[in-house]
Amino acid sequence: MATDVILPDLQSAVLCEDVRCEINGMQTLVGVLSVVPAAALPINYMRLCIWTRWCSGAGKFRQKSRIIGVDEQQVIAQAEVEFVLKEMEGHATNVHYFGGVQFQQYGLHHIEIYLENELQLRFPLPVIKVVRPTG
Repeated sequence: MATDVILPDLQSAVLCEDVRCEINGMQTLVGVLSVVPAAALPINYMRLCIWTRWCSGAGKFRQKSRIIGVDEQQVIAQAEVEFVLKEMEGHATNVHYFGGVQFQQYGLHHIEIYLENELQLRFPLPVIKVVRPTG
């Protein structure tokens, strides 16, 4: 990296089912997930998104987002994107779209966000068994 690069701060990260861009330019996060409920496994998502916002930095950067399995080894989904922050007062919003995500185990999965291959944020994503009511 060049010497005039100032690493940004990760302001927020959200896992959701979709991100829609409205006519006015605003983004709408659809189906925000903090847990994945499943009556049976495997459970498939046609689309999952990781929405991130970076600020307080300047330069060109590479973000990597991953969904990690219960075993802490399996990478269920991964995406990378380059982005630029031109000034300290600016911000960058990145959306990683993952298609065909499949969870094959109940238990604690994780979402990881990297900047320049350094882990910036890791948060849990439990996949839990739910029982459908009978009758």
